[in-house]
Amino acid sequence: MVEQSDRARLLDWEEIPPPVPSQAVPSAPRTGWGTASTRGPNVTAVVSSGDGRPPRLREQWEEKDQIVAVFVVTFDTRSGNMVEWSLPQDMDLDGVEFKSIASGSHRITSDFIYFRKGCYFGLACFANIPVESELERGARMKSVGILSPSYTLLYRYMQFLENQVRLQLRCPGQYSPLEAFYEDKKAILPPLANGQVTSCPTWSVTNISRCMHPEMKITHPAGCMSQFIRFFGEQIMVLWKFALLRKRILIFSPPPVGVVCYRVYCCCCLSNVSLLGVGAAVPELRPFFYVNIADITALRTELSYVACTTEKIFEEKKELYDVYVDNQNVKTHRSDLQPLLRLNASDKEKYAKLSEQRQMLLYSQEVEGDCSSNEEDLFILFFMELNDRIFQILGEVAASSEPILTAEHVRAMGLDPQGDRSFLVDLLEVYGIDVMLVIDNPCCP
Repeated sequence: MVEQSDRARLLDWEEIPPPVPSQAVPSAPRTGWGTASTRGPNVTAVVSSGDGRPPRLREQWEEKDQIVAVFVVTFDTRSGNMVEWSLPQDMDLDGVEFKSIASGSHRITSDFIYFRKGCYFGLACFANIPVESELERGARMKSVGILSPSYTLLYRYMQFLENQVRLQLRCPGQYSPLEAFYEDKKAILPPLANGQVTSCPTWSVTNISRCMHPEMKITHPAGCMSQFIRFFGEQIMVLWKFALLRKRILIFSPPPVGVVCYRVYCCCCLSNVSLLGVGAAVPELRPFFYVNIADITALRTELSYVACTTEKIFEEKKELYDVYVDNQNVKTHRSDLQPLLRLNASDKEKYAKLSEQRQMLLYSQEVEGDCSSNEEDLFILFFMELNDRIFQILGEVAASSEPILTAEHVRAMGLDPQGDRSFLVDLLEVYGIDVMLVIDNPCCP
């Protein structure tokens, strides 16, 4: 049997066709971080099944590859994490060496990591193998990664990066497949006067749909959303409120960190709104993905984000976050947000409805062979429709002659007039909605 070379695998990978235009794709809110100038026109539709089953989200789109850097990071027993090789050579990769090998990775054999570097997003694949070398202290650890202005297509290169990190571990210094990859996929960015590309491209926010979610696949066999729902259970409703309020959410987990990066993505999906004009003046819920102590300065300036870390020291730095998630434990140090941690009857009812829709979807897939919908569609649309209903009613009340929000309005939103009062007060303030909240206090015994 002839073993296929890494270059041959690269060519095979290059021939993978783009996604079918009608295929539904998952998403987080789109802002100026996206790749508007690299996309074709969007055609979006919510397709009703007509039989009571959850609707389907379909989007036709085209997004081109935009790779601005490729790099190899290694762990050196004397110097620590360091960038071993990169293209282009004048690209600022300061800090990437710590993002590509997460703290605590020496305890695991492989991982993948999404992260943010300035205005770029990165994906790195890490591997750790035992070696008989005193100089390397019995272990060789490397990561191979890429940077792009958008994270929506990074998943396409996961297998290639995994192959390349294994090659680098077996045969250090074999960079020709990475050089060919970069030459084929490198982005054409606007240069400065000296010819170097050191600034980020500027995309037009007006060309980007705020309600669409970028395409991101997961290597977990059960799927991204399914794993997220099973992991957090009813606590998803607590995370939903914090996400809609644009709070700073930090998720802690020991390595591996790859699946936790997808929890960051899922949290961002909770706040999607498709109504035009809603949240235009509200800070976007930005996915930072993996962060470490080198990101502390950047996080201090952020008004809203979702991130994950493997470094427990972040828990002590309460000025950096509003909500801290440790395993399935969602907590906040802010007294004004404490009421939002308590699940009420409406929260449990909404979660039960989501679970029921999931079961209907699974039944239609397994028994009826219906593959036109998936859990990403269901999850995205469930929360998008929930958010749309809330803001639709708030908008109608605010535009009325008597902008008074009553208990009946709140119930129509799917909220609890008493249990969600604190949430509603915060929501009105964050989004600048001018209505008067009139809900009777519960009677005292």
